Amino acid sequence: MQKLALDPDVAVSAPNEPTLTAYDEQHVVTYVRLLEAEGEGGGLARMVLHRDPEREPDHARSAYQSHLARAKWVTEQGRLLRGTGSK
Repeated sequence: MQKLALDPDVAVSAPNEPTLTAYDEQHVVTYVRLLEAEGEGGGLARMVLHRDPEREPDHARSAYQSHLARAKWVTEQGRLLRGTGSK
């Protein structure tokens, strides 16, 4: 497994593919942080997703919601903390 980035840049929205993507593999740390702090919203968007909820409320909300949903999907698939490519 490749070394994970601790604070990777994030897209405006997370992937919505039916399979794990390279983006998912690169953002495991992001997903874990989101799951651990679910419900904290604004501060989380700024710190983890690099979005300012005061200046960009729509982008921050959208990024938070899509990445949290993807984090849950990856977890439900049982792939979040397994080696990449596991099924």
